[in-house]
Amino acid sequence: MINKRLLVKNLLAHNDENSFYDKKRSIDIGQKEGKAKFLKHVCALANSNPKSNSFIVIGVEDEDNKIVGVDFFDDSKIQNLVNAYLDNPPLISYENIPFPHLQEGRVVGLVTIRSNGKVCSLRKNIWKYYGGAVFFREGSISMPKAFDIQLKDLNSATVATIEQHARNNIELTLDGVIDFINHRHKDLSSNYKVFKEQFVICWAGHRKKVKDRTYYFRVDIELINEQVKLFYSTLDEITIDFTENSFTITEFVQLGLGKEQRYFPLEKVRIAFQDNGTYQITGELIFEPPQYDRKTLHHIYNANNALIQKIQKNRTLTKTEVMDLKAAPATYLICYLNGFEEAKEQIETLRGLVKTKEETVYNNLKESLRIMRKVRYN
Repeated sequence: MINKRLLVKNLLAHNDENSFYDKKRSIDIGQKEGKAKFLKHVCALANSNPKSNSFIVIGVEDEDNKIVGVDFFDDSKIQNLVNAYLDNPPLISYENIPFPHLQEGRVVGLVTIRSNGKVCSLRKNIWKYYGGAVFFREGSISMPKAFDIQLKDLNSATVATIEQHARNNIELTLDGVIDFINHRHKDLSSNYKVFKEQFVICWAGHRKKVKDRTYYFRVDIELINEQVKLFYSTLDEITIDFTENSFTITEFVQLGLGKEQRYFPLEKVRIAFQDNGTYQITGELIFEPPQYDRKTLHHIYNANNALIQKIQKNRTLTKTEVMDLKAAPATYLICYLNGFEEAKEQIETLRGLVKTKEETVYNNLKESLRIMRKVRYN
């Protein structure tokens, strides 16, 4: 069992970027350019390592390897994105790795790429890259290749050594449990559960009882053995269910117009633990978005667009418009879920305008974009 925090440290200590490892300050797969560059690197790393894992570490400064972190990134559908754009797509996972010195909600992203042993290529055009293009790693750069295309195994032994040095032990697990409960979340209700005598999941959050169900909000959940953050949100509510062999998270999102707010089930994630020391995570989108009158939504959509134009012109907002701005991420999301495809572009525009000025609005925007991404790639 690999401790992913140790794995990140070992990768960063392994000189500079190379043919099995890349590092990024951040990625943005919400934009076409960012998505294209990400897919290019995935393709190149898969082709350069046909028989071993490759990695992308996200949240690290390029020059000095300083770990600065990124926002928790919840995208269980990232495999669907890769499958949609790549032929012979590799298996891919994105994991959120907590580091003690990072502020709450910040993590290091770890992308693990496993080739299927065949040449991976772009399936269709995206940004400035053409469908059919094949990429390989040359040193620290992902480069297109048009001739002499063959897969060579050059890194299996090196990657195996790095992974071996990142193996977990009892001390690391116990330290992780104590740190999670006694230090990082001493102000929250915390719990832990051991599965198959070796896996430990810790969770913390505020609890509330509604009828016979317990709901959690401001939630943090970690698989301690691997130092992987499974869920984090300061906004949404979840329920937690577990048996001797599985742990299930059902996430709810609050949506509505005006004062008519309701919680809707969004996604159910189940972690199944096996006797052979492995586990499998499966996610099921169970979201049924609320439907509203299109005339009403047109009015809200146009009002939001007018707010964007006013901000772009540096004009002062009225008190009512300030309230509308705080609600704009959620109302844009409702518009998108009701067929207003342009709402996604508008919310991206708004994100750029408020990123350094309106923290509350910016956090709400990130949450709305996360839900859009889940629905889009499902």
